[in-house]
Amino acid sequence: MSDHGHDHDHDHSHGNGHPHRHPPAPDIELSDRAKRSLAIQELLVEKGIIEPHEIRRRVEEQRGSPMNGARVVARAWVDPEFKQRLLADARSAVAEMGFEFPDDTGLVVLENTEERHHLIVCTLCSCYPGALLGPPPDWYKSLPYRSRAVNEPRSVMSEFGLEIGDEREVRVVDSTAELRYMILPKRPAGTEGMSEDELAQLVPRDSMIGVAEPMSPGMVQA
Repeated sequence: MSDHGHDHDHDHSHGNGHPHRHPPAPDIELSDRAKRSLAIQELLVEKGIIEPHEIRRRVEEQRGSPMNGARVVARAWVDPEFKQRLLADARSAVAEMGFEFPDDTGLVVLENTEERHHLIVCTLCSCYPGALLGPPPDWYKSLPYRSRAVNEPRSVMSEFGLEIGDEREVRVVDSTAELRYMILPKRPAGTEGMSEDELAQLVPRDSMIGVAEPMSPGMVQA
């Protein structure tokens, strides 16, 4: 298989229907700043510049944090049944931990193994599981990464300091507006007996995108 085979095509189209918006409760007095923000949002929606669900998505992404994803990874490392559910139906599995995605956005978690390494990219924009990883880093949104990750993934990972041996297949997966990816990295050696909270500290954001590996216990202690 080619290093840069895509599992999914892009489809950034959206429906034309607008979800019903509930007005603020009458007994809640909005601040002047909140009123201005609401007026701007309504104007953008009215002019067709942005969809209502896109506003909600961005708000949810701002609430996200890479530690959310790290907690999911750590849970999968210590709980085989949760891991099975995560790989089969990621959105439902992360909901068990209280992590919700806006609208109907799909989520797929891919496991890195001794045989295969995954790298995530969004070639058209910057689609990203913000609820689990927080806002996307600038490099993820950059044109060089979006183009080179597909054509020369091993070189890109090498520039991040990650060398993947030729014995491992590299598979590039392309996120879309409707489907986001997160990686379940390999559990580091020497972590037997560590608690779930301790394991979560070993999982940097970049390891859940594919340009890094989890840290070893010694790295965290240092």
